[in-house]
Amino acid sequence: MTLRFVTSGPSDTERAGQALAPLLRAGDVVALSGDLGAGKTHLVQGVAAGLGVPDAVTSPTFNIMLVHRGRLPLYHLDLYRLEREEELIDIDFFETLEADGVSMVEWGDRFPHALPPEHLRVEIHRLGGDDRAFDLRPVGERGAALADAWLSALGRGAVR
Repeated sequence: MTLRFVTSGPSDTERAGQALAPLLRAGDVVALSGDLGAGKTHLVQGVAAGLGVPDAVTSPTFNIMLVHRGRLPLYHLDLYRLEREEELIDIDFFETLEADGVSMVEWGDRFPHALPPEHLRVEIHRLGGDDRAFDLRPVGERGAALADAWLSALGRGAVR
């Protein structure tokens, strides 16, 4: 099952993330995929703002993981630079996903078998200009509930 919504620029994408934030609970995993510059980090910045994270949120490409404190801890991971699934053990990937916060995983499609049985996959596609399509692919009951609640919070269809 794929559900879709569209944003019309970085601030719109951040608003979509802000709409997702209040729906998240400890243990939730959102796996993000899309080309470089698609908007993955903008979405995470919106989630961070919605969770009350006071500090700036940037892509953790070179750090692999950054932790931000808000209503819930936000574990912002970027798997782009990892070459082998075994490297996930070195960064405490599995322990992080089971921790007390929300995990937003950029390039989550690199190691799909490492993702937990309950998560939400978000594929971001450029539509032209600043427009982006967000395809939600829920995995498990929690993934489906999160996708439905997010679309409902957005007004079912598009962020305006």
